[in-house]
Amino acid sequence: MVKIIVFSLTSRFVIATTVITFCGLIWTVPTAANAGSQRLVLTGSSTVAPLINEIARRFEAQSSGVRIDVQTGGSSRGVNDVRKNIADIGMISRALKTDEKDLHAFTVALDGISLIVHADNPVTALGRQQIADIFTGNVSRWRAVGGTDARITVVNKAEGRSTLELFLEYLQVKNSAIKPHIIIGDNAQGIKTVTGNRNAIGYVSIGAAEYEVQRGASLRLLALDGVEASVENVRNGTFPLSRPLNLITASEPNGLVREFIRFVQSPQVHDLIEAQYFVPVDAN
Repeated sequence: MVKIIVFSLTSRFVIATTVITFCGLIWTVPTAANAGSQRLVLTGSSTVAPLINEIARRFEAQSSGVRIDVQTGGSSRGVNDVRKNIADIGMISRALKTDEKDLHAFTVALDGISLIVHADNPVTALGRQQIADIFTGNVSRWRAVGGTDARITVVNKAEGRSTLELFLEYLQVKNSAIKPHIIIGDNAQGIKTVTGNRNAIGYVSIGAAEYEVQRGASLRLLALDGVEASVENVRNGTFPLSRPLNLITASEPNGLVREFIRFVQSPQVHDLIEAQYFVPVDAN
């Protein structure tokens, strides 16, 4: 039986299926984008949104009369909203796909995707085949991979999330082959689910996971291909499941859109990027 979680709040993330406002993140359907005014609408990746929200607040403080709305919903929403002119800027936690080359991408930071288990789980690393066997249901108990004699709870991402797409690409399996017990949307849901279930396994942003671990979350990040899941290994390029965090536009940005993107890519916000355990990237 698949359980779908629809609400989750942490100190850092917000998701909702109805209207909720929390620390400036709003889940609603915007009326229209208007890049010529002093209002910007950004929609998309729930990994990127909390960071952009913090950057937006700083930008607003320095730009009189500017209002920036940051809305989540997944990378697919970011792409669709930009193409439909619903959003001025989209947020995606991956590179552009081949069929998205009509869009313009601007890298904000680098991140990785890590498998996570409860801190009490004795398993510290898994091979790629072991991971595939767990998520496809071929291995159903932790003892088969060096853990306790307990049934594994598989936590998978919902469709439309780039974290899911990159994870499936890493495993070389289709989503139809995954046998989840719980389906979640954003990183906060995944972290809350695993910290609340000693037998669960999921995968989330390394930045999101390290952020919560530093704040006492009962969480362990598992190594991949023998490489520790850490911000430092994303920084030095050794972690095998890394990705860019991008802002995207439908055309070459100008006006307020261009000003904001330049600000997001400037050293003025490196402290905010590092505070959320991502790796800053300077614009070329």
